[in-house]
Amino acid sequence: MSDYDFDTAKAMLKTKRYLYVAFMCHQTIEKALKAFWSAKSEEPPLKIHTLSRLAERTGLYNKMSENQLDFIDNLEPMNIEARYPSYKERLIKSLDENRCKYLIEETKKLQEWIKSKL
Repeated sequence: MSDYDFDTAKAMLKTKRYLYVAFMCHQTIEKALKAFWSAKSEEPPLKIHTLSRLAERTGLYNKMSENQLDFIDNLEPMNIEARYPSYKERLIKSLDENRCKYLIEETKKLQEWIKSKL
């Protein structure tokens, strides 16, 4: 599902639906972290959306570079802000094609890194 969500993020970029680019990038990393958790633990993943907490619980947080940690901090609010009307307007104003291209590139790098740790 992480790959599916990433493909969706790229499709949303093509159609300039920037809010959903950001949301799907968050979903891509969230699902990659939960897949890692599932592969490494018998305990089911927490039903949370906080990327930094998921990364901590999987043990990947301490292995991440400063750039990766900064990126998940940047991506973190995309889940909540994309879901709630009171935040959507502010988030939409902060997203443009260049920022979304950056989100896509960094999401792909982090997703591949998480997969490489399996």
